[in-house]
Amino acid sequence: MTYYPHPIIAREGWPFIAIAFLAAIGVTVFVDWLWAIPFWIIAFFVLQFFRDPPREVPDNQNAILAPADGRIVAIEKVQDPYLKRDAVKISVFMNVFNVHSNRSPVDGKVQDKWYFPGKFINADLPKASLENERNALWIKADNGADVTCVQVAGLIAKRIVCHIAIKDHLQRGQRFGFIRFGSRVDVYLPLNIKINVNIGDKVSATQTVLAEFR
Repeated sequence: MTYYPHPIIAREGWPFIAIAFLAAIGVTVFVDWLWAIPFWIIAFFVLQFFRDPPREVPDNQNAILAPADGRIVAIEKVQDPYLKRDAVKISVFMNVFNVHSNRSPVDGKVQDKWYFPGKFINADLPKASLENERNALWIKADNGADVTCVQVAGLIAKRIVCHIAIKDHLQRGQRFGFIRFGSRVDVYLPLNIKINVNIGDKVSATQTVLAEFR
């Protein structure tokens, strides 16, 4: 099954890409091609940042999928600050060269949604989970488990986008949002899961199985 509502390039990036390429073309035409080189580098950087390839969803119905591309920076038992419960937190850090679309880790219904304005410290740091701008979704998985999925802004990320509303039903791998320019996604899971990743692992949204329900 493939979820992909937009062709190749994320719609969240279309205005930025248009501005970057228009600036590069303008400098090339009205100034000089040598002066335009940095503008073309920036334009192609912006274009690659907003790439958004489709992903195939694994068949394993117990799988909890990676919500983002990136590197695992935390696997720890913590207090879920949104549902006030003991949970396992798995954090995926995205650098500026990762795909930044965010995708649902499970099949389930969105029970609640919280947005918090905040700081923009390096998203690789643990305190970013509670101090940075963030948007949290409480998803009641179809098997009854509670899953909290949190988009966290980073050092230069200034805009979290979430297209999902309370009561929406998400399918595994379904695209629900985007974070512009570097960030992380935290997933809070029940304690009785089987964890399939380690700190430092590189993961791909939807295609990597972070953990499995027992």
